[in-house]
Amino acid sequence: MSIKLIAIDIDGTLVDKEFKITPEVKAAITEAREQGVKIVLCTGRPLPGVKRYIKELELDQDEDYVITYNGSLVLSTGTNEVLVSHTLDYNDFVRINELADKFNVHTHGIDSEAIYTANKDISIFTTRESFITTMPIRYRSLAELPEDKLFTKIMFIDHPELLDILIPAIPAQFHEDYVIVRSEPHFLEVLNKDAGKASALAELAALLNIEAENIMAIGDNENDLSMIEYAGVGVAMGNAVDKVKEAADFITTSNAESGVAHAIRTYLNK
Repeated sequence: MSIKLIAIDIDGTLVDKEFKITPEVKAAITEAREQGVKIVLCTGRPLPGVKRYIKELELDQDEDYVITYNGSLVLSTGTNEVLVSHTLDYNDFVRINELADKFNVHTHGIDSEAIYTANKDISIFTTRESFITTMPIRYRSLAELPEDKLFTKIMFIDHPELLDILIPAIPAQFHEDYVIVRSEPHFLEVLNKDAGKASALAELAALLNIEAENIMAIGDNENDLSMIEYAGVGVAMGNAVDKVKEAADFITTSNAESGVAHAIRTYLNK
């Protein structure tokens, strides 16, 4: 089995707890690219929160790509051409907020420019997301939000114990209408039903004429599960949640131990 494309999650995978890429990981990625392997960052982050890593890894050439917003957007980083886009609309935002209100859970929606929330008491996790992604927060009541507004993703965002209560109470119809993934203990993301990391990766692979068996996917959390199951080689980080480890073909070391580098070198040297 020859690996032609490696899809790498960012938080908890590519970067350490300081949100930095270790020299060992950077070197392994460079080695893979020198062998002709395409590297694709595949993250739940909005595009602005990924650009620093694209630049650092020099993944900004005409034939480089990135998957962001948990698979809602696939972009050519060299040309800024949007290859795949799956969005949610105003009615989705209202519907998700109505459910959140019943459980006293905060929400926000994200587009290409900002983070929108209808919560006057803005969540500390929304503030944290704004800091990490360098995106501004815009408070808009449901009445003030334009009805033609589109979102790349909408999130239930709150303390883990509140999300633990919400999750089993989500109506079955929601699961029919959306992709719902937990990307962090305090993040429950709602995506267009055609989105998701596996779906985006499959769409990109089709454009590049690469088969799933020639793809490696590396991740740590539940939002990575679909791409780890899809890829020919699914790799769980040593710090991954149990569901991801159980689904993976291989468990590497943790993000603190340059696990991405260990995974890349293990398979490229076979």
